[in-house]
Amino acid sequence: MKTIYVGNINYDATAEDLRPIFAEYGEVLSVKIINDRETGRSKGFGFVEMESGAETAIEELDGKEFLGRRLRVNEARPRAPRES
Repeated sequence: MKTIYVGNINYDATAEDLRPIFAEYGEVLSVKIINDRETGRSKGFGFVEMESGAETAIEELDGKEFLGRRLRVNEARPRAPRES
């Protein structure tokens, strides 16, 4: 399994909108768009977990226009630990 970072997502896009474009390249396990805690509005980025085809999806979808914006797609980096 590989987690993919997807940036520059249209603020009106949903996880259901993103799933099919990644599913063209392999099995999608989950799609999550990150929302602002205060407003509930999309922050314009999210994560896609794929069982297979992640490398191809990254290559093919990075820079691709989706709902009027060019996506930034790359392998997600591990989350840095939060300071107390």
